[in-house]
Amino acid sequence: MESNDLKRAVEALLFASERPLTVSEIGQAFEEGVSAQDIQQALDVLRDDYQAQRRGFRLIAIAGGFQIATDPALGTYLKRFYQSREKKKLSSASLETLSVIAYKQPVAKADIEFVRGVNVDGALKSLMEKDLVRVTGRKDVPGRPMLYGTTPFFLDRFGLNSLQDLPPLTTFSAKDINGFQLPEENKTETV
Repeated sequence: MESNDLKRAVEALLFASERPLTVSEIGQAFEEGVSAQDIQQALDVLRDDYQAQRRGFRLIAIAGGFQIATDPALGTYLKRFYQSREKKKLSSASLETLSVIAYKQPVAKADIEFVRGVNVDGALKSLMEKDLVRVTGRKDVPGRPMLYGTTPFFLDRFGLNSLQDLPPLTTFSAKDINGFQLPEENKTETV
């Protein structure tokens, strides 16, 4: 296959996909003779072309794959355009629960509740319905409670390529946390 035809085919696959595609997933669309290296080279050329042409979109590495996304520099225009659309925000309870799961995964519900100091049944159900969290297995203790972790959709929605892209917890200070939301044993004096 000609390199230009391969580049165009890869671009079409990325454009048509509603989620990031890995190199191996892209490779499934081709017959033998197209290697992972050929696909990666086509992705690199596309990325460079979009940047050189100053297009309104970019090719980004996200959630372990590749996706065509709008240029972040044009975010102001997109924000204005979509401002009137209904926004589906996470509740603060769901966001706090998701944070605990993201940083401590795989984590049992009891451990999440210990950190948060409240029951998390509703928040967990909401996060699972939104495909941000999934059951990843069972803890090897009596009762075998389910363990929870984030999904590739979580990475996609939060603009992360991997969990290693989460900001380190050390970047947060006690002032960043509302002490009244922590259980008494976890509260600390803030200066």
